[in-house]
Amino acid sequence: MRNLKLIWDFRGPDALKTAEHHEIHLKEYIQSEKLDLDITGFQAENDVHAIAYLVVPENQMPPIRDALKPHRGQLYTETL
Repeated sequence: MRNLKLIWDFRGPDALKTAEHHEIHLKEYIQSEKLDLDITGFQAENDVHAIAYLVVPENQMPPIRDALKPHRGQLYTETL
């Protein structure tokens, strides 16, 4: 089963703080929906662009995508 990385983009001088805060909401969603998901995060792409993300199995993606409306998605590959 492939995993997909759902991504929310934030731009501007407060992008990193906004992405960090958005991750809190993603974790709250996982908990409230009782989902067996554990990969979330946030990262700075540059000084004015940051992302928050949630990794989901491909077969669970449609209802999560429809509920949370990510800006984009990509195939998730685990980095070691």
